[in-house]
Amino acid sequence: MRRFAPRDSELLPESYYNLKPRLGNLPRPPLHPATGEPLSPSDLEPLFPRGFIAHEGSMERDVDIPEPVRRAYSIYRPTPLVRALGLERALDTPAEVYFKFEGVGPMGSHKSNTAIAQAFLAAEEGVTTLTTETGAGQWGSALSHAARPFGLDVRVFMVRCSFRQKPGRKTLMELCGASVVESPSQLTASGRRYFEEDPNHPGSLGIAISEAVETAVEVDEVRYSLGSVLDAVMLHQSVIGQEARRQMEHFGAPPDVVVGCVGGGSNFAGLAFPFVGEMLEGGGRTRFVAVEPELCPTLTRGPLGYDSGDSAGLTPLVYMHSLGRDFVPPPIHAGGLRYHGMAPLVSQLVADGIVEPLALGQQEVFRAGRLFLESEGVLPAPESSHAVAAAIREAERAREEGVRRRILLGLSGHGLLDLGAYEVS
Repeated sequence: MRRFAPRDSELLPESYYNLKPRLGNLPRPPLHPATGEPLSPSDLEPLFPRGFIAHEGSMERDVDIPEPVRRAYSIYRPTPLVRALGLERALDTPAEVYFKFEGVGPMGSHKSNTAIAQAFLAAEEGVTTLTTETGAGQWGSALSHAARPFGLDVRVFMVRCSFRQKPGRKTLMELCGASVVESPSQLTASGRRYFEEDPNHPGSLGIAISEAVETAVEVDEVRYSLGSVLDAVMLHQSVIGQEARRQMEHFGAPPDVVVGCVGGGSNFAGLAFPFVGEMLEGGGRTRFVAVEPELCPTLTRGPLGYDSGDSAGLTPLVYMHSLGRDFVPPPIHAGGLRYHGMAPLVSQLVADGIVEPLALGQQEVFRAGRLFLESEGVLPAPESSHAVAAAIREAERAREEGVRRRILLGLSGHGLLDLGAYEVS
């Protein structure tokens, strides 16, 4: 019985998979935060490199991966696709459970897939510094590492509750040469507003984004880099699902269910979108489950409409499921899922009934993470444990129904720098 799919370097795609031209319904266009008018590419140039803006607006079915980016990917891609035989035995289920493991990436998560692409596009344009935010630290770590080979400096605004819960992530970013600031800080007008209200404010991704954006627009050679939500990020992450589609062929059939955690949507989209496109074009009847925390229920409780991506209202208005830009989630340990909004493309798929949203409680999630460690020898990141918990539900339902079901889950990263979360859970 095969446990691992081959990791042949030929599985690494030569182009990104763009879901947008394959959709019947596209999300409504982003709007300028001041005028409320649809954005033009030039409106985004103070924020992002032009190459990134081109990826954001592309309607090409396949977008070439620049050769320097593909070369950097080849160090760790394709990532493993593994049949979770130990978990299947522990659950006594007829279901087959597979996981696509992004934890072998340079900084232990899927975030490097877009970090490398964004760093390359920025360096090509002569940018010297990238600013960004980070929740749990996976994105900040990935960008800090990706930027160095391209000669870029990085400043990271790290959400305060994660900054204090996860000191190892701060150390990792600094080892890669980044400067890391606890957010809300006193360095920006956006941060001072919240800091002065409460010096121990837990922070949020929305606040940290405001600080990073404010810093970026002040200097010509500085640009902002975002690790989720935007179409271009979903595009870059499509390498995950493209590899997984071909790897699943070695196990004989496509998945019946694809499961991923969602905060801003990049990990889920990266795995699911190539399968979604295949289904829309007549290939099968796969179900897609997007899993979020009960304490930050963007898809299950947030209305669909225009909202700002940051707390200060500096970024474009995007049409998405949102809990409101002023929403500050409790300081849960899955810091990467503490975002008030959701990627417009993921939001659209939920609205169209293609993706099923699911909110889970923290205790169930951490129990699932422990079981996965015991049965598979891999400790998932707290964020990824949401997907594991949902996959366990699917496998248990298959046992109750007496059916064989193929479940593919996205394991977006390892939890070896998140041990404190498991310790107190």
